[in-house]
Amino acid sequence: MPRAIWSGSISFGLVNVPVRLYGAVSEHKLRFHFVHEKDSSPIGYEKICKKEGKPVPDDEIVKAFEFEKGEYVFMQDEDFRAARVEGYKTIDILDFVPYEDIDPIYFSHTYYLGPDRGAEKTYSLLVKAMEGSELAGIAKFVMRDRQNLGALRIRDGVITLEQLYYADEIRDIDEIKASRSRVSSKELKMAERLIESFTTDWRPEKYKDTYRDELYAIIRAKRKGKEIHAAPDVEEEAPTDLLTALRESIERSRGSVRAGTSRGGDLADLSKQELDQRAKAAGIEGRSKMTKAELVRALRHAA
Repeated sequence: MPRAIWSGSISFGLVNVPVRLYGAVSEHKLRFHFVHEKDSSPIGYEKICKKEGKPVPDDEIVKAFEFEKGEYVFMQDEDFRAARVEGYKTIDILDFVPYEDIDPIYFSHTYYLGPDRGAEKTYSLLVKAMEGSELAGIAKFVMRDRQNLGALRIRDGVITLEQLYYADEIRDIDEIKASRSRVSSKELKMAERLIESFTTDWRPEKYKDTYRDELYAIIRAKRKGKEIHAAPDVEEEAPTDLLTALRESIERSRGSVRAGTSRGGDLADLSKQELDQRAKAAGIEGRSKMTKAELVRALRHAA
């Protein structure tokens, strides 16, 4: 059972559902440490006063807001408690909206909400009611000294809280948009064909973090005392024009589909030994020093 990081209740109308908040995502990150190369000793973290140049004990450190340059307002725990507003210990549902109407740019972080002790019945009632409606509950809640906006939805029988950005936190795109350029009907049709050639069903398990796997393989090799040599980057020739780029992209996508059908799936799904064998058959030089990711790139380039 994961550890709850917040507890409170979901509130709408006169209904109150005690819940606990859990992280919904467990990232597979490789964690690195700064150490002294000489003796592998960890590099410590000290809270240093920049003016005195001396360490500061925890009981002398306070939160402060810089109201103006160099002018700080010190804050105590009771100051944050005094600012209690809607959603301080509750997730207050304000509206229900179609979930598909929420632009993904507003999604910030995902959490699971599980029932607190004794709240199983009201929790189950809310789950079933929301499942039938296909709506998301837009709510406010306070966590980590901040009032957050969220969207409640049901995923596999569990209430999921999508933390949202506020509208004024989304940057304006007018300065980023490309200037209007004339696109020919032929270029547009070929671009649409290219998109169509890549279109498939959404299967999240298909996508793997190959960089993490390759980096971990290098870590294990270095642990065994092996030397690591980076293979040279494979340079691709730039197409002469946009139409040529589109045409070549379509041909490559067709070739990769044929290769996947006839040789058992995407290259990234193959083992390094299988990739080595294909690289040998394709006459790729320097293959023995290539990582799995580099072999995949080289084989795709040679296709």
